[in-house]
Amino acid sequence: MTPFESSEVKAVFNQYSPQCKEALLTIRQLIIDTSAELTPHEKLVENLKWNQPTYTAKAGTPIRIGIFEETKIALFFHCQTSLIEQFRELFTDSLVFSKNRAIVMDPTKPLPINDLKLCIQMGLTYHSS
Repeated sequence: MTPFESSEVKAVFNQYSPQCKEALLTIRQLIIDTSAELTPHEKLVENLKWNQPTYTAKAGTPIRIGIFEETKIALFFHCQTSLIEQFRELFTDSLVFSKNRAIVMDPTKPLPINDLKLCIQMGLTYHSS
């Protein structure tokens, strides 16, 4: 696992239930690894926005991860992008969405890693097209 950039981000992860923490750490590592594959020479910034771990790449829109409605977890994208709309078209049968801002998951079920990776790629490169 990649070390945390700040003690504040680490502290937020430590507040999550064990199931949520494990799933969110898996998603965090997927974001970090995907960013490194896409732009190996650019730094992905990890910080907190709205007390949620947030990941920002130079050519992308911020991606936040956190708890959703107490028992779920989510990947949040800026609501003024077209990303969730695009994800709905691509993953109608495999992902669950909240309005125009989030992909919602049950942390007790296997994560849809391949689908999430494509969504993360699109988020990290949103402004490059």
